[in-house]
Amino acid sequence: MEAVNKPLPRLFQRSFLIAAWLGWKIESNWTDPFLFFIYSFVKPLAGAGILVVMYSVVSQANFNSPIFAYIYFGNAFYQYVAAVVTGVSWAVIDDREHYRTLKYIYTAPVHIPYYLLGRGVARIITGSFSVVLTILTGIFFLQVPFDLARVDWLLFGLTLVIGIVMLAMIGLLLAGITLLVAQHSYSIGDTVAGAMFLFSGAIFPLEVLPAWLQPLGYILPITYWLELIRRALIGHVADAFPTFTNQSNAHLMVILVGLTVFFAVASTLIFRTCEHQARERGLIDYSSNY
Repeated sequence: MEAVNKPLPRLFQRSFLIAAWLGWKIESNWTDPFLFFIYSFVKPLAGAGILVVMYSVVSQANFNSPIFAYIYFGNAFYQYVAAVVTGVSWAVIDDREHYRTLKYIYTAPVHIPYYLLGRGVARIITGSFSVVLTILTGIFFLQVPFDLARVDWLLFGLTLVIGIVMLAMIGLLLAGITLLVAQHSYSIGDTVAGAMFLFSGAIFPLEVLPAWLQPLGYILPITYWLELIRRALIGHVADAFPTFTNQSNAHLMVILVGLTVFFAVASTLIFRTCEHQARERGLIDYSSNY
């Protein structure tokens, strides 16, 4: 039974902070620190390398085009999407299928949404390593245009924090759905992240999409998040694309905050509904053996 009567700071510490520590231990204990360090760096570089090779073939190695920086930074920060969304929702699978401890967590004095959000912190940390390394590689080895003096650090920091909160809320929503999906639920987070990759302007402007698909991009908060990230870091490059030319930073921020609040409320309600159904159907301690 959840400890709903506990003071909020203590409940937060017992649920979120402990879960964050636990998540990091689980994420990093499958090998020795040296191999974990290598894996954390090689994986993002391999992904960025595939993108660079594809772009090189299509553009005939025209790395001076603004579209290259647009694609590179979009792809780099999109790593947060898969890391955070999957990190939060995957905790359900980890505890229910792998360790068979989800039913015990439900009887512990913790707040389950806080716990799941805390479990996603480890993926945020490893995702940050990947993003930083990808960007540094692009700047120093691929000559991606980047000028520290022109970076809007306030806009970048605010946008990054709001974006991570937004992604965590989407992950909580998927965690609720995962509670109800007894089988084949392993790929829910990755599937959703992969689908949004095409419609969020991560690697090409929305104008490239067919007209009937473009509205999907405009309703995704990730679209506005990536646009603000690009404007903060490489504003002179982002200005070369027409998607949000007529929109100011303040206007885009209002949309991003509004969509974040919407997903926070929606994910909380949907998670509670799914959790209630999972309890009623006996799925909290169900194991599919997949």
